[in-house]
Amino acid sequence: MSMIVSSIGQGLLWAVLGVALFLTFRILNFPDMTVEGSFPLGASTAVAMIAHGIDPFIATIAAFLVGTIAGLITGLLYTKGKIPILLSGILVMTATLSINLRIMGSANISLLNQKSIFSIKILQHLPKYFDSVFLGLVIIAVITAGLIFFLQTELGQAFIATGDNPNMAQSIGIQTDRMTIMGLMLSNGLIAFGGAVIAQNNGYADINMGIGIIVIALASIIIGEVVFGELTLNERLVAVIVGSILYRLVLLAVLRLGFSTNDINLISALVLAVAMILPQLRHALNLDKIIKKGVTPHD
Repeated sequence: MSMIVSSIGQGLLWAVLGVALFLTFRILNFPDMTVEGSFPLGASTAVAMIAHGIDPFIATIAAFLVGTIAGLITGLLYTKGKIPILLSGILVMTATLSINLRIMGSANISLLNQKSIFSIKILQHLPKYFDSVFLGLVIIAVITAGLIFFLQTELGQAFIATGDNPNMAQSIGIQTDRMTIMGLMLSNGLIAFGGAVIAQNNGYADINMGIGIIVIALASIIIGEVVFGELTLNERLVAVIVGSILYRLVLLAVLRLGFSTNDINLISALVLAVAMILPQLRHALNLDKIIKKGVTPHD
């Protein structure tokens, strides 16, 4: 039971990454590789600041800000420097490796005997393993509600229009370059924020903790879409959260079968691949029509 509760808590914390990537990957249609750099950037920033005696909440906010800077640079490289989408993200991702080493001073840094956002009094009264569930639920609820509100505003609608059809958006006076930069800043800020929270939950930051992050975030998005199918934009944000929890539960089930934690990245890639193949398989076998008609393939 404790492992299931822990997995749900991890799913809620990691859902921040899925929701953040949803902004660029699904709404902007921008395959942003910066996330593999902004995640450890946020983690290293927060942990290094906490280790130097700075309040954990201030450190976590600082992580969000440095993440927005990473997104800003990627956006400028793409919109002003005319560097291809993937390469823009890869350049920033590569640069953050050296920056993270500068920030931490070593390949990893521990929070042993240091306070974190998980040290607040209210969490101390909760049963073991429920701290990540409670804090994760609060964080993802606030972020999701904020994004839903933002996407209903005029600025949010311009942001959505930029992703749907950039040419049409430009024709009605929307500054698509600005929308793209804003989206990258917001997305990477949230990714870095998520990195800071997860690093505090783990008790350390590591230079390599960003490897495979984009696969984990994509898995949350794809699993949510596969499970729930056609949804409104707001509902899809909630589906990403559920997808993140389901992904963590799948990982738990696989590990319980005897696989090593060293296989996590392999398992993550396989889970994502299967989730992406399922809609095509359903279409090929006409399962959707069969379900609607209430008949079996033999009928």
